[in-house]
Amino acid sequence: MATKDTTKKPAAKAAAPKSAAKPASAAKSNGLSQSSVQPVLNQQTGSPLPLQKYGTVSQRLPIGLADKVRMDSVTMLNQMLADTITLRDLYKKHHWQVVGPTFYQLHLLYDKHYEEQSVLVDTIAERIQILGGVAIAMAADVADLTTIPRPPRDREEAPVQVSRLLEAHQIMLKNSHDFAKRADESGDDGTNDLVVSQVMRTNEMQVWFVSEHVVDTPLARAD
Repeated sequence: MATKDTTKKPAAKAAAPKSAAKPASAAKSNGLSQSSVQPVLNQQTGSPLPLQKYGTVSQRLPIGLADKVRMDSVTMLNQMLADTITLRDLYKKHHWQVVGPTFYQLHLLYDKHYEEQSVLVDTIAERIQILGGVAIAMAADVADLTTIPRPPRDREEAPVQVSRLLEAHQIMLKNSHDFAKRADESGDDGTNDLVVSQVMRTNEMQVWFVSEHVVDTPLARAD
């Protein structure tokens, strides 16, 4: 008579869980494909015509100004934008390169004025877009258009830096008076207000702060 085997057999292994990831075929069935998540590169090559040519205005916003008025204002403002960007960058150049007994004061002042000019850059560019124009933006275009003399790459003494800044401010302010008058005569009150209340007043205040650094007075007097 055969004896019964009483030894315990090892339990069967649990089935491995199925992967939660969907196969590629599942992604396709959901309307997706591998190529749909890839960036489309080199679209500038053989691109169609630009949305808007530089030097034109479009009546995109109903702001109550004739095309000629808007075109004249855009032309003036792009000139002002180029000069403001140049003056802004001149402040940053001097901020990095200033030396001498007044280093700390001028280092901070130059950077403060740089930030204020940066605000003007954005404000002027936005006004150009509101008028339906195209604002310049690239350094090469700014260099072609600006009326402010280009400084050397060298590091210069603080009084020379101040003189360059004052010359640039004077150019800005002379143009501002002319542009404000022309905008007023054409009925572009928005541009006139921007030039007078923001560009002119900011530049005049900066002239005051900068020019006092080259007044011929001793640092201290002794009896």
